[in-house]
Amino acid sequence: MNQPTPRAEYDVVVIGGGPSGATAADDLARRGHSVLLLDRAGRTKPCGGAIPPRLIQDFAIPEHLLVARARSARMVSPVDRRVDIPIEGGYVGMVDRDRFDEWLRQRAAGHGAMRETGVFTRLSRDVDGCTVVHYEGRSVRQAGAAGIAAQRSVRTRCVVGADGARSEVARQAVPGADRARYVFAYHEIVRAPAVPPAGYDGARCDVYYRGELSPDFYGWVFPHGDTLSIGTGSADRGFSLRGAVGRLRDAAQLAGLETLRREGAPIPMKPLPRWDNGRDVVLAGDAAGVVAPASGEGIYYAMAGGRLAADAAAEYLRTGDARALAGARRQFMRAHGRVFWVLGLMQRFWYRNDRRRERFVSICRDRDVQQLTFDAYMNKRLVRTRPLAHARIFCKDMAHLLGLARV
Repeated sequence: MNQPTPRAEYDVVVIGGGPSGATAADDLARRGHSVLLLDRAGRTKPCGGAIPPRLIQDFAIPEHLLVARARSARMVSPVDRRVDIPIEGGYVGMVDRDRFDEWLRQRAAGHGAMRETGVFTRLSRDVDGCTVVHYEGRSVRQAGAAGIAAQRSVRTRCVVGADGARSEVARQAVPGADRARYVFAYHEIVRAPAVPPAGYDGARCDVYYRGELSPDFYGWVFPHGDTLSIGTGSADRGFSLRGAVGRLRDAAQLAGLETLRREGAPIPMKPLPRWDNGRDVVLAGDAAGVVAPASGEGIYYAMAGGRLAADAAAEYLRTGDARALAGARRQFMRAHGRVFWVLGLMQRFWYRNDRRRERFVSICRDRDVQQLTFDAYMNKRLVRTRPLAHARIFCKDMAHLLGLARV
């Protein structure tokens, strides 16, 4: 039902300035809406930094943000069998999140979004029903002095919660958000080797499927030009991620490299069942749970979710009908829900133990599997144009499941 529109300082307040929030703010500002982008300072999420061609194209990412171009991937099994997969006819871009995220925020500001540094604390409503966002901001800095924390508030018609995993916006506003489950990710940014060890390739992403590196996920070594991201993740709180990364660095012959920084954070395991509160809040990015199972890919899905949250917010602002906010999740799951379901099944089955991981890597030697996997990754959809290849893959998978295929 349409409601009278109260006077507000902003049409939308976007809370969180990562890829999802910055994308939502940019899209809404381009449409002429007044937007406040509220973001915490000095936070870089642990991330391998891979972005597929679909993202570069859909979101007009300039070439200068790419610090490396991965042209192949190597999968390493528990017994050190290695499967090299070329990325034929293209590459996967690699970005440094601190620089990439800030560029996205600056783009949003360039199109009219106002930026504010601060930490969201709570939502309330004025007597006229207008939403009020409360946050801890910083006073204007004096020369040589740090800013002083100050409690602030701003009135808005709509809120986009893009404040990451364990979102405080989601916890306060969206039913069911407290039931989310997480993988905990940790990586170390190290300086690339001046003298590469044997077998090293600065244009290759290495993925290690070993229980000692992760009991339920994988370890990675991703090139970033002058640096490398070396990391792992697990939902097992008792598993030492830092110890696993140390073992991974030993296995990759990268133990002696200079460590520039260490970062860790929770990563959601599946989309939340609901992304809006039915009134004035819609979620995006990690706050909505849009990290792909099995692969852990999040940047593309965060930006796609941010764009859909912007679409839903714009429709709500146009019509006053809060049911429009539910469109963000509905459209996302229509486009990507099947991929998430398939990847979730794959992770639950193939990552269960090292015997299955060994067979999983063996399956990936198959050219049909490689081609369809990269088609799906590069284009962000399940490829249905090669039914015979799908049939062959099904038969090969069954052979591996039944133990009839050679590893």
